[in-house]
Amino acid sequence: MNRLTCTLLLAAAILSAQDQPQGKHLTNLKRLTDGGQNAEAYWAPDGKRLIFQSTRPPHECDQIYIMNADGSDQRLVSTGKGRTTCSYFLKDNKHFVYASTHEDNAACPAPPDRSKGYLWGVFPTYDIYLATDDGKIVKKLTDETGYDAEATINFKTNRVVYTSQKSGDLELWSMKPDGSSKKQITNREGYDGGAVYSHDGKKIVWRATDPDNKPVMIRYKELLKEGLTEPMKMELFIADADGKHVQQLTKFGCASFAPTFTPDGKKIIFSSNKHNCDGRRFELFSINPDGTGLEQMTSFGGFTSFPEFSPDGNKFVFASDYQAKQRYEFNIWVGDWKE
Repeated sequence: MNRLTCTLLLAAAILSAQDQPQGKHLTNLKRLTDGGQNAEAYWAPDGKRLIFQSTRPPHECDQIYIMNADGSDQRLVSTGKGRTTCSYFLKDNKHFVYASTHEDNAACPAPPDRSKGYLWGVFPTYDIYLATDDGKIVKKLTDETGYDAEATINFKTNRVVYTSQKSGDLELWSMKPDGSSKKQITNREGYDGGAVYSHDGKKIVWRATDPDNKPVMIRYKELLKEGLTEPMKMELFIADADGKHVQQLTKFGCASFAPTFTPDGKKIIFSSNKHNCDGRRFELFSINPDGTGLEQMTSFGGFTSFPEFSPDGNKFVFASDYQAKQRYEFNIWVGDWKE
C-alpha cells in the first residue's frame, strides 16, 4: 500500500468519524432502555447507577426508576401514583429527591390542552420528596401552594437547587437535602428552571424566558395563570451559585434547555432546536460560560437532550429517539466521552 493510499484512507476514516451522528466526542454508544418514554437520567455519585423518569406499562405517566449503569436491574422507586419528575441522588448514594403529585391524587393529572400549542403543565400539586434508594419516602421537603419541582444536587456542597412558585412566580430556590435553609436565588419575572450546579458548586446554569422578548413574556404570564408554560421559547443563563452576576448565554429565540457543565467547568452542554425554532429536532451543543464558542455536538436528526457526565467524567448519558422503533419512543443512551 503506497503513501497516497494510506493518506486517503486515513482522511476517509477521520471524515467518517466526524460524520457520525454522535459527533466526535462520543464513542461506544449503548442503549440502556428499550421502549417507552425515558428521560432525565442522572448519575449516582459513585457512577454505578442512574436514576431516571419513565412512562411505561402499567403506569400512564412518568414514574421514577433506578438502574445499574449498564441498564440492568431497572426498578420502580416512586409510589406508582400521580405524576413524577426530576429525580436526583444525594451525595450519600443512599437517598434521592424527586417531585410528585401523588399526595394530591393517585391518578395522573390531566395533560395540557395541546390545541393551544406545545405546552408543559405547571402542576401546583407537585412537591419535592426525599426517599431512600429503595423508594421509601423519608420526608416531604416542600409544602407550599404552587409548583415545586426540578431539583438537582451538587455532590460537593450537598446543596439542592429547584424551581418553586412560592413567591408567585417560577423562581430558582436552594435548600439543604432535609428541606431546611430555603433561599430564593432568582428574582425576576419569567420562568426560571432546570438548573444545575457546576461540579465545584460555585456556578449554576438554567433555562429561562428571555426578559427582552416582550411577546414571550406576555404569553408566559397568561399561561402561568392557567398552570401552563411554553418550553419552545427558552434561553440559557448562568450565575454564581447564590444567583449573583447573572449572564445570558443564548439568544436564539428558540428552545434551549437541559444544560450541564463539563467536569472542568469550561464548557456547558445543552439541547436546542436552534436550527429551526418551530421544529422538533433537538441536538446537543456546547458553549463557553461567557457565551462564546458555540459548537454542535450531535446530529442524530430527532430529539436528543438531558445530557450529563458521569462523576469521573468518562461517561456521558443522554435521552434520545435515536433508533426508536415507534413514534414518541425515547430511550436512555450512554457513551464514552472524548475531548
